[in-house]
Amino acid sequence: MEITDVTRAIAAATSVAASLDLPADDAVVLHDSNKLALRLTPCDVFARVAPLGQEVAQFEVDLAQRLVAAGAPLASLEPRVEPRVYVRDGFAVTLWTYYPPVPPGPAPADVAKALKQLHDGMRTVDLPSPRFTDRITEAQEIVADPDRSPELADADRALLAGRLADLRRAIGDRGAVEQLLHGEPHPGNVLGTEHGPLFIDLETCCRGPVEFDLAHVPEAVSEHYPGVDRELLDDCRQLVLAMVAAWRWDVDDQFPRGRLFGEELLRVLRAGAPWPTLDTVVGRVDGL
Repeated sequence: MEITDVTRAIAAATSVAASLDLPADDAVVLHDSNKLALRLTPCDVFARVAPLGQEVAQFEVDLAQRLVAAGAPLASLEPRVEPRVYVRDGFAVTLWTYYPPVPPGPAPADVAKALKQLHDGMRTVDLPSPRFTDRITEAQEIVADPDRSPELADADRALLAGRLADLRRAIGDRGAVEQLLHGEPHPGNVLGTEHGPLFIDLETCCRGPVEFDLAHVPEAVSEHYPGVDRELLDDCRQLVLAMVAAWRWDVDDQFPRGRLFGEELLRVLRAGAPWPTLDTVVGRVDGL
């Protein structure tokens, strides 16, 4: 978010908390991109704030309640208030339980076990959701429109367009079983807590093969997940790299160091297999 939007979003979240008798004298920004993640104190609440019309907050609240009831390893909504979306000053605010981090973080085997439990729980939930191909379409639309990606070079535009189309077709032709997925279970969306690994951020949930989720996790995690189709996982990893590259070239992208990340992803795609995991690419960018 822009600085002025961050200030307004924090004010909206603290105002909502105060109206619910949750003292929120201070707010610590935990993550800032298209939405804002805050720790409100002294009430110790985790708040997610997004501009109205740019969020799927109600879907996330509904799904979280069903998954927690099914025993899925998921961060819970704040139990002291009604579980719903609060609208304030043009922002959608949802309030969640804050979990103090437990260093050094969850072990890969524990994350894999938790992700399998999450997938098992998701198979019990009947809730309308998009397919993973909808996310491919979003990336393709950015690449196809120079007004949305004006700094993307013609050769790179052709590379991404071709790769997205080819992988969409190749994965679809495999006919893999599809189910509800987290959508982006990367390390940034997994909390290491005293209760074990807990997943957050359900707004990217979609239907697809489990390998699409596994394409977002470190290699050490996917190695502990049972029954993985390794060839499908390779295709999904390449697909995720191409999609994320497209999003980083979106003129409205607010991801920190997004352009540098986009350039590195293009280099990775040009270099070819073996396909690195997203956390490996992030590590390279952070080291620049």
